[in-house]
Amino acid sequence: MAHSVRLNLLDSTTASRPRSSSNAITLFSPISSLSLLTSPPSFLTSPKLPLRTSHFSSIKSSSTTIAEPGGIKIDSIPTKPIEGQKTGTSGLRKKVKVFKQENYLANWIQALFNSLPPEDYKNGLLVLGGDGRYFNREAAQIIIKIAAGNGVGKILVGREGILSTPAVSAVIRKREANGGFIMSASHNPGGPEYDWGIKFNYNSGQPAPESITDKIYGNTLSINEIKVADIPDVDLSHLGVTEHKNFSVEVVDPVSDYLELLESVFDFKLIKSLLSRSDFRFIFDAMHAVTGAYAKPIFVDKLGASLDSISNGVPLEDFGHGHPDPNLTYAKDLVNTMYGENGPDFGAASDGDGDRNMILGRGFFVTPSDSVAIIAANAQAIPYFSSGPKGLARSMPTSGALDRVAEKLNLPFFEVPTGWKFFGNLMDAGKLSICGEESFGTGSDHIREKDGIWAVLAWLSIIAYRNKDKKPGEKLVSVSDVVKEYWATYGRNFFSRYDYEECESEGANKMIGYLRDLVSKSKPGEKYGSYILQFADDFTYTDPVDGSVVSKQGVRFVFTDGSRIIYRLSGTGSAGATVRVYIEQFEPDVSKHDVDAQTALKPLIDLALSVSKLKEFTGREKPTVIT
Repeated sequence: MAHSVRLNLLDSTTASRPRSSSNAITLFSPISSLSLLTSPPSFLTSPKLPLRTSHFSSIKSSSTTIAEPGGIKIDSIPTKPIEGQKTGTSGLRKKVKVFKQENYLANWIQALFNSLPPEDYKNGLLVLGGDGRYFNREAAQIIIKIAAGNGVGKILVGREGILSTPAVSAVIRKREANGGFIMSASHNPGGPEYDWGIKFNYNSGQPAPESITDKIYGNTLSINEIKVADIPDVDLSHLGVTEHKNFSVEVVDPVSDYLELLESVFDFKLIKSLLSRSDFRFIFDAMHAVTGAYAKPIFVDKLGASLDSISNGVPLEDFGHGHPDPNLTYAKDLVNTMYGENGPDFGAASDGDGDRNMILGRGFFVTPSDSVAIIAANAQAIPYFSSGPKGLARSMPTSGALDRVAEKLNLPFFEVPTGWKFFGNLMDAGKLSICGEESFGTGSDHIREKDGIWAVLAWLSIIAYRNKDKKPGEKLVSVSDVVKEYWATYGRNFFSRYDYEECESEGANKMIGYLRDLVSKSKPGEKYGSYILQFADDFTYTDPVDGSVVSKQGVRFVFTDGSRIIYRLSGTGSAGATVRVYIEQFEPDVSKHDVDAQTALKPLIDLALSVSKLKEFTGREKPTVIT
């Protein structure tokens, strides 16, 4: 039988309200009918940080009051630059203990406001949300007070600070906000000893471009004051508005705006017809992460799935001591269920902040590279694409499967660096509809972030569309059927990624330096084992919309048969360096499509490890994760 973990329905408790202030008016509204559970789970009711007037008490005595006629009192708190605050591909990520250092988070938030034009936030509206991980509660209060101190007019924040990354993008777009903060370290572990992160999304919901993140880093090197509003903590446990003269905070339901958008994208009636079938079994693993707040309202309440189809559905600050990364290694319980005897027909998982996904059929894994290509090839199953996709795009390391779909459908195609922000310009320019990354990120232009639940609904739409005329007792078209039919039409791109996590940075950087030197001396026609080199380079991207150029985005060895080996250092971890090695080989022969990917790719994998001298530079015998 299929294994699943039933949601725990925990008793609710009454949260303490913020201390009253002569300047504050708090208006509470009823809990939304779209709340996570009938009674809020533990992450909504567990012991809260004591509500207090200031998170900057240790240096409050040295602060200076800035006059704000008719407004709230603003304190200017002196500070000094802190090293190591350079933003990576998805924000600033460090260990919690680093962010808890005096002024560490505050410096970065103030540096952000120092980097934005005043018209992008003064008297404006910003969104605040996160994945529910440890330190989010305290961080939310710090961000709110610095935002108020810098003249922001209003903050929209998800109840208990909960908003998935896709939901933040959706709320920014619907509410026409100036931007938003996302408190998350994505797929990295949470808890006092683990990871925390912060990033800023702009007014179309997309991650801030490098032109802004570079300015933020520059300002962290020269910062000398933090502007902080002298207001008490805001109670984030109740929906409603807290007003402080010319500044207000509205606590909103984390699900409603996002769900409304998804209902406009997909045919929920069609999907419900699939999930309510007695001969179709579905399981979704929320990994004790943020999509636990969305799984019941969407899959159970709206689409009719059974409650016990939601596994690990209560968001926890430490993700249940797990690693909320939906892959074959860290979502092992789901994988075992799907590959077990009489497993469910469809399984899926999402990550810490809800922007990644993994799709499984019974005894069958869909690679992220194939997933985005298959969604694009079957876009007619999704009403949002009734007029056809505008264009397709993938990150450079992602396999070339999507390229073949774009060619057959005669659609514009783009290859971009890793980082969702590079898709945003194309979407805003009306050039792109469906895109994806091999790192389990898939999405479309309905928002400006990758979207885990969107990908799950897209796949459910395809399966439902293919089975809409099937009567009870007739064999259903399965996930593996859809994938194998796609391979028969387009060929199979065998693909694998080897991750070597938390390598010593010095050795990892020396390896990349060695490879760049090798590339500079390489010539087309050179033999690498049985493979003939077509070209080798360090990927450079010129944005077709604004002409901006980014370089050194991954070392590529591309061979004449279409095979590729790619090496990158990842910027999504919080410690050390993650070396990623990508291996791809195209196979048009249908008779070879069922070969295991690791078997098919073994000669190329051996070549990749040999060419890079990875073991010599990093000391690693085996990868941490194989995808």
